Amino acid sequence: MTSGYRRFIVPAISTVAMLAVLIALGTWQVRRLHWKEAILARIATAEASPPIALPPGPVVAVPPPFTKIAVAGRFRFDLEARFGDDVRDMPGGAAMGYGQIVPLERDGAPDMLVLRGWVPEKRVAALDEPAGRQIVTGYVRPAEGPHWFSPADDVADRRFYTLDPAAIGRALGLSNLEPFILVAVGPSEPGLFPDPARQLPRPPNNHLSYVVTWYGLAVVLLVIFGTWVRKTVRS
Repeated sequence: MTSGYRRFIVPAISTVAMLAVLIALGTWQVRRLHWKEAILARIATAEASPPIALPPGPVVAVPPPFTKIAVAGRFRFDLEARFGDDVRDMPGGAAMGYGQIVPLERDGAPDMLVLRGWVPEKRVAALDEPAGRQIVTGYVRPAEGPHWFSPADDVADRRFYTLDPAAIGRALGLSNLEPFILVAVGPSEPGLFPDPARQLPRPPNNHLSYVVTWYGLAVVLLVIFGTWVRKTVRS
């Protein structure tokens, strides 16, 4: 009797080990699901709320990501920079473009880099470059660091692929910058560029499907093992 059950030991241990891995992955995705839902709820709350007006002077504490703020200042279009490569659909077909970054000069406070929106590489219309004091509304995007596959920044051409205010500021000759990016949000003006973001970003939330996948595989594994045991005992 004892020797007969020995053949179940290795398959049972293997099944338990795989089951533990699958349950752990499913549980991890449950935590990720709650984390992502909290982020989306915070974004929805920020989008429904009026923007927070930053007081004069340096920002003492960096606002949390996706916080909607309003900032007053004057654009330094002579220090315009470009961010990334982005293809969008245009009336004449797909067009390559970039994000326009312009420093916002503020009275008695550090400058702030503003990602004003998308600009096509090939365009006929002039860029919208408002003069004088402006109030810019947008959301906070934290500083980023380069990744393994990030293209190298072209400092000479003021073309950047990582939103790092410190690195961009050094390239533009600015030493006193806020440590985050302001992404402008607003309506689109036909025929005018840059084309700003319409709303706060919504990161994808696919974690529920991953939960179902991992827990579902755990159930399937148990069914397969139970079926095998039943057939083996009968044989």
